[in-house]
Amino acid sequence: MYQSFEFYEARAQEAALEAEAATLDNVKQRNLRAEKSWTRLAELARKVALDRAKAAQSKAEKRDAELSLHLLQSS
Repeated sequence: MYQSFEFYEARAQEAALEAEAATLDNVKQRNLRAEKSWTRLAELARKVALDRAKAAQSKAEKRDAELSLHLLQSS
């Protein structure tokens, strides 16, 4: 299941807040690790979204070029 950048970023922020509020060192460390993991997932989700947008743009440009060529050939 695909999650958005915003979802992962929100989880990272929650983990950071929990780490800051933690009084036990092991809880603080666990939440800091979770924050790091959520942040990496957010970065990956952002990259995937950008790559998808680029691919869609490229596909649209190719389709437009093929249509233009077709129209020129049929004129």
